[in-house]
Formats: sequence, C-alpha cells, structure tokens
Amino acid sequence: MPSMDDTHRVTSIPHSAPTPRSQGQILRLLSYNIQVGITTRHYRQYITNSWKHVLPYPERMETLRSIGQFIAGFDIVGLQELDTGSLRSGFVDQAEYLAQVAMFPHWYSRTNRRIGRFAQHALGLLGRYRAHRIVEHRLPSAIPGRGALEVHFGSEEAPLVVVLLHLSLSRRARRQQFDYVARVIAEHRYAVVMGDLNCQPESHEMLALLHDTDLRMAPHGEHTYPSWRPVQAFDHILMSPALEVRETKVYPVAYSDHLPVGLELLLPPEVRLDDAPVELECVVE
Repeated sequence: MPSMDDTHRVTSIPHSAPTPRSQGQILRLLSYNIQVGITTRHYRQYITNSWKHVLPYPERMETLRSIGQFIAGFDIVGLQELDTGSLRSGFVDQAEYLAQVAMFPHWYSRTNRRIGRFAQHALGLLGRYRAHRIVEHRLPSAIPGRGALEVHFGSEEAPLVVVLLHLSLSRRARRQQFDYVARVIAEHRYAVVMGDLNCQPESHEMLALLHDTDLRMAPHGEHTYPSWRPVQAFDHILMSPALEVRETKVYPVAYSDHLPVGLELLLPPEVRLDDAPVELECVVE
C-alpha cells in the first residue's frame, strides 16, 4: 500500500478514442517538466521566486492554462513537477486541471513526495486512450521522493508501455534508477521511457542504460534547460526498436524552466491503443 509520501490518483471521463490507421497508428507524445506552473526567465529567479514553490500566486493558473492549450495537440503527455493539490497550487490538482483544459479523457498521477499542506510533488500522464494497467514505482535513492509511473495502453497481448520518470540530481542515484527501469521494461517489446532524466545523452549512466537494454534515444539535437538559454539536454524520450520514429522536436515554449520534447511514432499494426480492456489494474510496487 502507498505510504503517506507515496499516493496515486487515476481518473478518466467518457471520450471516444481517435480512429486508428489501418497500417498502424500515428502517436504524438510529449514530455514536459512544467515546474508546477512557475515561469522562470533568469537564474536569479530561482531565489527571488522561491516562495512560489510553497505559496499560491494568481499568475500560476494563467501559465497552466497556456500549458494546457499547448499540450492539447498530443495523444500522450508525460508531465513532471506537478502538484496534486496543496497550498501552493491553491489546492488544485494540476494533472486533473490540465487534462480538463486540454480535453484529455484520461489522466493518471503519482505523488512522490508530500510536504504537509505546502506541496505535493508528482508525476502526471495524460492520454487520449484508456490504459489497462498502471504500476507505481518507488525509485532507489538516498533521498526519498523519486518515483516512476508505468502505464500500459492497448491490448494485454501487445501493449504499449510508457514509463514516465523524473530522475535524481546525483549521478550515482541515476545509475541505480536506470538499472531499475531496465528491469521494469525487460519483458516488454513496445516500450517508451520519457521524462526529465537530469543527464546528457552522452552521460555514463545514459550510455549504460542504452547498452543494457534495446532502448534507443530519439535524437532531437537540442538543449532543453534552462528554457531561456538552453545549454543542457536533460529531457529525453527513448523507445524500443520496434517503434518507428517519424519526428522528434524540442518546442520553444517558455512556460517553465525546461523546454518540452515531442515525438511522433508509427506504431506496429498489432499495437492498437483502442483495444484496452474495460478493467483498469493499479499496482503499487
């Protein structure tokens, strides 16, 4: 069962799924660290705006509305640095709010760290398709509060498995977390791993993950952090070789301190996301 610091929420509303293509579906994915709706344009604002991480302010909702309008053009969106309802967010569940603004019929969230009434640090995944299995993982870390959200779409026989991450700042912790993720996806032929991985493509831990699995990185060739003058590539989408990449893009939208990364995939014909069973299985590891 979840502890006080590890809670989850799964919600969906009625909606018809997009029509699949006869030769395989085109799927648009996005990974975005939204910094709980805080817009940052200078390093000094990490200090001057630090109070926004614990207290509400009116402009946050305007930023979230802009983010919701932007993400509406995608099929599956993985969000990092969400708040699932605390003082700083005005007790608004940001996963639910963004799903409503962007008209996503399904959303799934995991609260990784709860700091009293002041903050609920979370991951969120929004989708146009129904999931049939959700697994919440607590990632290894010396400092508690890092987790992963594993979501299965499509049929049980040939699921698309999306793993959403926000990894630690420590290289040692990231290597342990990548080792954990490698075990999670080992048995899945169609897997996507995405998020704020806090490391460059050429980092030792990233290269080790690619060596230990059949994952490949979708190269976007651009930096994603900080959003106002990017010099680091921290945000990535990786996928199994059975998934065909059509397009990868970093979007120049300055709603956060990270830039979002988007990817267009062509799914194999056997992966049909509208085939999800009615029952939803939720597991906490």
